[in-house]
Amino acid sequence: MFLTRSEYDRGVNTFSPEGRLFQVEYAIEAVKLGSTSIGIRTNEGVILAAEKRITSRLMVAEAIEKISKVDKHIGVTFSGLIADSRTLVERAQIEAQNYWFTYNRQIKVEDVTQSVANLALQFGDDDAKASMSRPFGVAMLFAGCDVDGPHLYHLDPSGTFIDCLAKSIGAASDGAEQNLKEQYHESMTLVEAEKVALSILKQVMEEKLTAANVEVVTITPYEDAKGQKTGLFTRLTKEQLETLVGEL
Repeated sequence: MFLTRSEYDRGVNTFSPEGRLFQVEYAIEAVKLGSTSIGIRTNEGVILAAEKRITSRLMVAEAIEKISKVDKHIGVTFSGLIADSRTLVERAQIEAQNYWFTYNRQIKVEDVTQSVANLALQFGDDDAKASMSRPFGVAMLFAGCDVDGPHLYHLDPSGTFIDCLAKSIGAASDGAEQNLKEQYHESMTLVEAEKVALSILKQVMEEKLTAANVEVVTITPYEDAKGQKTGLFTRLTKEQLETLVGEL
């Protein structure tokens, strides 16, 4: 006789008879409680746009950071449990710096994503040092430019990551994803991508879209002094955001 769902979801590594890991599914549901983030890849670079939830007027809006810099050519945004994201972002930053010191060149976006995915898979592993006793309740969008051009990767709590042209995570991801499918095209410019991302956030956010409750980062390709292809992480200023929001 099969156990009930409540008995199967107690163990983080216990499969149900249907082949499901309920703890991982619960972690994926936790992502849907987070604020919405959008990533769009173009030939001119990659854009990340994220909603900043300001739950009280006593909070300092500038102190909330939803898009983190991994290296000067890679950025990452996340949705879900912010405390969990800090561990994964720190792993990405350490991997990027270690690669630079070891090989004297910048790490690829896929390799950074792979290293974070490996950490996300360590839940419930007794042999792993400092491993989590549950899946990380956070999904991430890694964006960057390397020798192979612009890239955008989506990583979910199961440790699965995929290469994307455009992707949305968070509370309103379903509606945002549908809008991305309708508006995205391969010849899209970086400026168009910025406007599309902000217009979608404007539709799905509960609060009114302003320069204070949204964050936008672009990573554009360029060649460094050694002639190596890399990217440039640029965070849009408040004035630039006000201009973009005013044009919507």
